[in-house]
Amino acid sequence: MRHISRIILAASAAILALSTPARANPFERQLANGLRVIVKEDRRAPTAVHMVWYRAGSMDETNGTTGVAHLLEHMMFKGTPRIGAGEFNRLVAAAGGQDNAFTSHDFTAYFQQVPKQELERMIELEADRMRHLTLDPKEFEQEIKVVMEERRLRTDDQPPAALFEQLRAAAFQAHPYRAPVIGWMSDLEAMTARDARDWYERWYVPNNAHVVIVGDVDHEEVFRLAEKHYGPLAARPLPERKPQTEPAQAGVRRIAFKAPADLPVLLMAYKTPTLRELEQDADPYALEMLAAVLDGHEAARFPRNLVRERRLAVSADAGYDAIARGPGLFYLRGSPSAGHTRAELEAGFRAEIARLVRDGVSEDELARARAQLVAGEVYKRDSMFSQALEIGRLEAAGIPHRAEGRLIEKLKAVTAEQVQSVARRYLIDDGLTVAELDPRPLPEAPRRPPAVVRH
Repeated sequence: MRHISRIILAASAAILALSTPARANPFERQLANGLRVIVKEDRRAPTAVHMVWYRAGSMDETNGTTGVAHLLEHMMFKGTPRIGAGEFNRLVAAAGGQDNAFTSHDFTAYFQQVPKQELERMIELEADRMRHLTLDPKEFEQEIKVVMEERRLRTDDQPPAALFEQLRAAAFQAHPYRAPVIGWMSDLEAMTARDARDWYERWYVPNNAHVVIVGDVDHEEVFRLAEKHYGPLAARPLPERKPQTEPAQAGVRRIAFKAPADLPVLLMAYKTPTLRELEQDADPYALEMLAAVLDGHEAARFPRNLVRERRLAVSADAGYDAIARGPGLFYLRGSPSAGHTRAELEAGFRAEIARLVRDGVSEDELARARAQLVAGEVYKRDSMFSQALEIGRLEAAGIPHRAEGRLIEKLKAVTAEQVQSVARRYLIDDGLTVAELDPRPLPEAPRRPPAVVRH
């Protein structure tokens, strides 16, 4: 417990430092065109992280064009009238920086980390491609092949990833979270440069974006640079976002997936809410703590009971993320050990959940889970990139970035009774989807390794 006490003390000290007013840091300004600029001053190193977040991800796609958000992310590196194809990466590298991008169900984001004196050049480059992307059909024809190969390498040739894709497709029937971010292969094969252009024109506008800058900068100077480069870009009306509500589930859904693989895999996903109202909501915080109780550290229930003591599994994990624009899933994942079956592992998972629902969580157990979970949240602030990432993803999900400290306080306030309650109400068969990977013999030729994609 001495080790846990040190973690709690360190986390508490960090939280206090974060919650102490520091000239209202982070600072925020909204330009006349609707672009929001958030600046967090951090003087620990002479660098700056510049991120542009578009509140448009795969959940905004329509049937027949799945994968277009991710494809457009690739095309954003293919040039403007001022910057040729592939030049963006070269210019960032020449400035002594690094850059990349990522697409999720909820958003698409682009980033550069550079010496602070190069920040204006990054702002200029991003502002240029926010409005003036070339989208050359020849470049599109090359890049769509790259995306299709990425899908083959990361999903089609990786059975656990393909299983996860099948799980989500079964768990969600109406909500667009059912489609993979990279898109279905048939949609990629039918995609055109016009689809990419339509997506760009629809969502890549300043009033659908926020810029996050963290580093050794002065916020007033950053606001001046943002006004200079982003300010002239015109706002445009956004498409109407209609509600896409997932209907209530009424029974277990099961998926059996056969593929060449080393080990069998079991995935279980329960329907859960995500965070909507920072102060009023309680269940998302309790679900985060429930995941920590089950799998938040080496002495948590799953690794202790299912892996080490019973030797029922070679791995047994739990996961949940409260920050999302759409509905949530609480995941259990594992592979049975030699001599045991997927059915036995599922029974083991169910027995652990039943025991928690019946007997609750001890205060010592909760304290350890809380210490690990809160410390993990606090230590994200050690990295400038992680700070920018946290601010950006909160805003993309509709959660104010200034809620960071309050989120930690709400996690710390979760009680043992709340953890027991959410397990009882949400980890039930009526909201459960189960997917099983049934391994088949591996081919003689080794599978290709997962792709490492660099734009």
